[in-house]
Amino acid sequence: MRTLEIENLRIEFPGRRGMLLAIDDVSLYIDKGEILGVVGESGAGKSLTGASLVGLLEPPGRVTGGRILLNGRDITNLPDDKMREIRGGDIGTIFQDPLTSLDPLHTVGSQLIETIRTHTGVSRSAARRRAAELLRMVGIPAVESRLDSYPHQFSGGMRQRVVIALALACEPSLIVADEPTTALDVSVQSQIISLLKDLCREADVAIMLITHDMGVIAEAADRVCVMYSGRVVETGRVRDVLDNPLHPYAQGLIGSIPVIGGNRERLTSIEGAMPRLDSRPSGCAFHPRCKKAFEDCLVKQPQLTAVASGRSAACLLLEGEHAL
Repeated sequence: MRTLEIENLRIEFPGRRGMLLAIDDVSLYIDKGEILGVVGESGAGKSLTGASLVGLLEPPGRVTGGRILLNGRDITNLPDDKMREIRGGDIGTIFQDPLTSLDPLHTVGSQLIETIRTHTGVSRSAARRRAAELLRMVGIPAVESRLDSYPHQFSGGMRQRVVIALALACEPSLIVADEPTTALDVSVQSQIISLLKDLCREADVAIMLITHDMGVIAEAADRVCVMYSGRVVETGRVRDVLDNPLHPYAQGLIGSIPVIGGNRERLTSIEGAMPRLDSRPSGCAFHPRCKKAFEDCLVKQPQLTAVASGRSAACLLLEGEHAL
């Protein structure tokens, strides 16, 4: 049984001229002990997809179609009280800015202890022992004294480690990590990525790693899901996608990664910008920015299609008489 399965997810927001489709027919999965990287520019829909898993969609946005299955259980549109039990219990969350996840008025230890007791019901002393164990697990030194420290007394990297400890507090089967390294300097980013990879392997937890940085995906993920304008445009094993991207958008993202010691003379840039929800073009949403677009791209929306073992892409260049 897969840890997470998303089937044909649709998320809509009401607008002045009707409903605006933000997430359009997104399907993906994550197995136990696997890191799935979800990558794309701002506005691609990756964070909305992650928020829908933990019941944190900003109103008036709502899921209007599809299913979200966690360990085989349908958690789509659960009531708030049921979703709160899952969030922090079965699903852990890590956000870009750790200060949004930590209460500045309470010690790190008290926040960990409260989370553990809320979801497990153990005694305060047992919860404190578990909190100390979690801080050691994520590499925080002098644990006993640091339990009584406040968030502002930690560096940015250490605060992010505390947030990871919170995400792991109740032994979740899935962690949604939304841009967990963006606010950190490069050396600390590498440490956090290594920590996530180690925890994934040791705790056998599934991780959805949401980022705009293809370099982070290359370093951390097992598989990648490339999103554009609310749709999945390519999926596959990270090494396969990096070595041979099939969708022109994925090609552009990968072409923008500097290669140390490589022979790439210029980095690729993708002209234009992600379309607004109320002004999506007809046909393929990427066609106004695509150098390979042809007439059909203006009127036909490509479907995500299996093109090789473990590889799927949504591009008319890969279909029928146009197949490369």
